[in-house]
Amino acid sequence: MFCAAVLENLEQTIVPNCGSLECQHDFRTPEFEEFNGKSDSLFFNDGQRRIDFVLVYEDESKKETNKKGTNEKQRRKRQAYESNLICHGLHLEATRSVLDDKLVFVKVHAPWEVLCTYAEVMHIKLPLKPNDLKTRGSAFGRLNWFTKFLSVDESIIKPEQEFFTAPFEKNRMNDFYIVDRDTFFNPATRSRIVYFILSRVKYQVMNNVNKFGINRLVNSGIYKAAFPLHDCKFRHRSEDPSCPNERYLLYREWAHPRSIYKKQPLDLIRKYYGEKIGIYFAWLGYYTQMLLLAAIVGVACFLYGYLNQDNCTWSKEVCNPDIGGKIIMCPQCDRLCPFWNLNITCESSKKLCIFDSFGTLVFAVFMGIWVTLFLEFWKRRQAELEYEWDTVELQQEEQARPEYEARCTHVVINEITQEEERIPFTTCGKCIRITLCASAVFFWILLIIASVIGIIVYRLSVFIVFSAKLPKNLNGTDPIQKYLTPQTATSITASIISFIIIMILNTIYERVAIMITNFELPRTQTDYENSLTMKMFLFQFVNYYSSCFYIAFFKGKFVGYPGDPVYWLGKYRNEECDPGGCLLELTTQLTIIMGGKAIWNNIQEVLLPWIMNLIGRFHRVSRSEKITPRWEQDYHLQPMGKLGLFYEYLEMIIQFGFVTLFVASFPLAPLLALVNNILEIRVDAWKLTTQFRRLVPEKAQDIGAWQPIMQGIAILAVVTNAMIIAFTSDMIPRLVYYWSFSVPPYGDHTDHTMEGYINNTLSFFNIADFKNKSQGNPYSGLGNHTTCRYRDFRYPPGHPQEYKYNIYYWHVIAAKLAFIIVMEHVIYSVKFIISYAIPDVSKLTKSKIKREKYLTQKLLHESHLKDMTKNMGVIAERMIEVVDNNLRPKLD
Repeated sequence: MFCAAVLENLEQTIVPNCGSLECQHDFRTPEFEEFNGKSDSLFFNDGQRRIDFVLVYEDESKKETNKKGTNEKQRRKRQAYESNLICHGLHLEATRSVLDDKLVFVKVHAPWEVLCTYAEVMHIKLPLKPNDLKTRGSAFGRLNWFTKFLSVDESIIKPEQEFFTAPFEKNRMNDFYIVDRDTFFNPATRSRIVYFILSRVKYQVMNNVNKFGINRLVNSGIYKAAFPLHDCKFRHRSEDPSCPNERYLLYREWAHPRSIYKKQPLDLIRKYYGEKIGIYFAWLGYYTQMLLLAAIVGVACFLYGYLNQDNCTWSKEVCNPDIGGKIIMCPQCDRLCPFWNLNITCESSKKLCIFDSFGTLVFAVFMGIWVTLFLEFWKRRQAELEYEWDTVELQQEEQARPEYEARCTHVVINEITQEEERIPFTTCGKCIRITLCASAVFFWILLIIASVIGIIVYRLSVFIVFSAKLPKNLNGTDPIQKYLTPQTATSITASIISFIIIMILNTIYERVAIMITNFELPRTQTDYENSLTMKMFLFQFVNYYSSCFYIAFFKGKFVGYPGDPVYWLGKYRNEECDPGGCLLELTTQLTIIMGGKAIWNNIQEVLLPWIMNLIGRFHRVSRSEKITPRWEQDYHLQPMGKLGLFYEYLEMIIQFGFVTLFVASFPLAPLLALVNNILEIRVDAWKLTTQFRRLVPEKAQDIGAWQPIMQGIAILAVVTNAMIIAFTSDMIPRLVYYWSFSVPPYGDHTDHTMEGYINNTLSFFNIADFKNKSQGNPYSGLGNHTTCRYRDFRYPPGHPQEYKYNIYYWHVIAAKLAFIIVMEHVIYSVKFIISYAIPDVSKLTKSKIKREKYLTQKLLHESHLKDMTKNMGVIAERMIEVVDNNLRPKLD
């Protein structure tokens, strides 16, 4: 734990006289430093000290509304904070804004001694010697020309030199590969070290509790912003010849639309933005590559269904005026709903043939295997990145969050070390917090479910309205009735309203999840993000997928029959599916949610920051024509926020759920996801390099809690797709009918055929048996029909067991359950074999890790032995000299 005692030791190490009065006054002279006129300058006005961080505040004396008491408190806190920064060895320089005289920019520089001290505290790995083990050869052989075409031009973005690394130690400084002190710590590492200090320097002591950290000061308005600098403009190279122009290179070879077909320069992304950003884009790129295979198979299955829809016998029977046109269907609601002809669902039955085909089954099995291949190969790729980016032993480097350290007021005895340590709350307090957090999460999940029930009630209510208002011609020839049935109208409007409610609830749940996690007070940043990830995903899972689960597994499943329907809340009659099932409605729901979500996210993530920056740029140009320095240009960009990357992950994981959980109903989902992700990579790159301030570089070993979430989705996807095929689609009943053609009561056909299937799946109901007689009164055009049909497998009226389930129903149920069991066991067996056959870390990567560890230890050990040998030699010489001096007089 990096608490007060450690801070005091560091203060004594860096500035021994930190407690003196000289350190307590404000660091600024009455006059601020003037801007030197170089728009891309990354240095103090002396041109020597590099700017590692920038703090921005508004001068209280320049404010229009001057509240003396509040402003004075803020000024004192800021002065105390900046004085303590100086006490920790940082150099500060203040400059007024060129465009706004009220703004003051405090430039922060970390000198060599501070960088070395904190690099050792943070266990930062730094170069020991050049690495001669890694090779960048291609495995494609003759296809090198093609891979070179897709890769970034190495003459523009040169490959990074690779080193053996080890955690930095000041007493072994000579062992590290220090060619130039100015470049030994790259800008990303310097910013990370400075942010570590800024997050842990105190500014006030109240009631024996230290208040510290730049995040608190920004949140309270004492500072308006705190950020590291971009190294240049994104469209032009820097005028400074020493500038690496990495932002310009990233924009040109990564974020620009003309680079959309190229691979991502992951090493440069990692170097400029840190490993946490780098691992996200590596994962997103790998996911997109794997989606290419899924999209090809999905399109093939879709084309199979599209080309074979004309051979769909049961759809022909629905559309046939002599079959579907003469089948009178029972009303689907009380009082207002009319009788209707089966052939008005002709168009929806044709569309259903595309998605409810044998290709759907093949694709569902394929996706169950695909998701396993994706996860297993990603683990291997992730292990390679851990080795290449020196994050294999990252967990040893992680420190406690400043917010956690600030609450460490309880002193306890550590059971292992038997020493005193500070914790934020006792065991009892921790249990109370966990209970309260779990209760809050459960309450909000119930609220989501209540909103879903509200949508269901809407569907049940509006279906009656559409049934009463839409044309009621029995012949089904009306052009509106041909394409817009009551079921279709209800489904589309309910899906749109459901999407709107989902977007509104998302905004609320994000804040709720953050509040609950802050109250929970996790110790490290990884613990914080993992806790928030699980809460947010749980909320989003229920929010996004609940309507799809309802349509797939509940709608039309518990409806009773026309004479004895099932009611919701004792009032609303349960919804029924079309005669062809609810699969097409599930496809519609997925299309609206996936498409709407992609459009909304692009508006929210791209258009809004661009408009905000455009408005700000317009005001700045209209106010002044002066040259704007680099720090002021970056200040007017949009802040990304600490959870910006979290939302990017969440967006992709929700998409991953749509692609895998319900893919049996929509084989084009991987194609839509592929197109979206290709654009998403470049849009995110464009945002980071052009619209947002530079993020503080952070280390990350992997994608964190998102990995087990994806594994859980992969396991659940097998079950959901098997159940969609069994219970939502009509495939199993058709297969039972097809293979049982000669067995009563299915038919007496002489060969395998689907003829008569529709008639077989519709049961009879006697109109005179309606409990509500007004419902059974036939309107003009019904003719002499005394019965109507409904979708179920029940005995007809007059049978000894009338309206009870017939034997065919139980055969179909048995076939569905057998299908689910067989499909799940087959796919899970294949998944287990694949997981066992593909190791998480490749043999080559394991060898490289062991080899590097061996050479690193050998290098440090040999250096240590040389130092010991040298010291022992000096000691031996001195001992000989002492003995000689003592014995010589006696001998004389």
